[in-house]
Amino acid sequence: MQTGDEYEIFLVALPGLEPALCDEARGLGFAGVRIVPGGVALRGGWPEVWRANLWLRGATRVLVRVGEFRAFHLAQLDKRARKFPWGDFLRADVPVRVEASCTRSKIYHAGAAAQRVARAISEELGAPVVEGADEGAVRVMLRIDDNLCTLSLDSSGAPLHKRGHKQAMGKAPLRETMAAMFLRQCGYSGTETVLDPMCGSGTFVIEAAEIAAGLAPGRTRAFAFERFAGVDAQSWAAMRVEGGVARDPGLRFHGSDRDAGAVRMSGENAGRAGVAGWCDFAQMPFADVQPPEGAPGLVMVNPPYGARIGNKKLLYGLYGALGNMLKARFAGWRVGLVTSEGGLAKATGLPFKSPGAPVAHGGIKVKLYRCGPLGD
Repeated sequence: MQTGDEYEIFLVALPGLEPALCDEARGLGFAGVRIVPGGVALRGGWPEVWRANLWLRGATRVLVRVGEFRAFHLAQLDKRARKFPWGDFLRADVPVRVEASCTRSKIYHAGAAAQRVARAISEELGAPVVEGADEGAVRVMLRIDDNLCTLSLDSSGAPLHKRGHKQAMGKAPLRETMAAMFLRQCGYSGTETVLDPMCGSGTFVIEAAEIAAGLAPGRTRAFAFERFAGVDAQSWAAMRVEGGVARDPGLRFHGSDRDAGAVRMSGENAGRAGVAGWCDFAQMPFADVQPPEGAPGLVMVNPPYGARIGNKKLLYGLYGALGNMLKARFAGWRVGLVTSEGGLAKATGLPFKSPGAPVAHGGIKVKLYRCGPLGD
């Protein structure tokens, strides 16, 4: 692994959030950023791989495309896999898991293709090969498309929504990656307060506080690339330290929930994230929520939707009451609401724009509904 080498870096995105992730990557100054099927591609060396894992809030994983060759049958795949310089990227003392997919190719058996590559790594490099889930293994991904074999490494390991802070979760938790991209789509940049009147485990509030404080989302977790061959550990450590330096946002972020356990979880999660000093969590029904002092900001809310929690018919009244409360008390505030049903969003009576693209969330599709400052 050479620091100056350049690769295609592929950011896996939640379907529907590719434009938001592309915008985020461009905003962070990455080069060659473009939307591609399944996510966002860019170009860079290993420092860009580290930075993408450390700083991107919307990516699910960061894959690095390290090589490609053509193969028309398994014997040819075996021969070329054995010639590949695995030692430039993988360590002999770190286990490897190989996954393969085949489309429109003469090699059509993905399992057999994965076995050939795994055997080549095992016999040529000496690295142990494992099957199934193994958090300590580096994942090698082989894609054979139109007889072109592309080799990629998963540089992330655990999915990037696992920031390492949220140990306590309630029902139907929103992934941090999704929450961050919904905040971005609502125009949030860290310069205004955010309030969530149904905060659950505090995801929207904590993400907003981290953004405002300039904290990197991956500052406290481990990544698979730390187990790659030839990593410049000193440079990576310096980058990680920089990502953990908070600035005082000069703002407060507010969450409330009628459930005492959710409020407790939110406070604990904010403490682990290092933003508890800027977050206020309170137990109360949303009907009792009042806007905090100061300039208007952004209300972000992920209410229950009947496909997952409760009876959908009973929710229309809840959404109506939420909309009435916001219209009565939150003049000048923008609103972002996540739900699976357009009818529920309409029941709020809020002047939502056309919703965003559907995004998969725990087996159902949700959309983000946004409206500009209330009362305008």
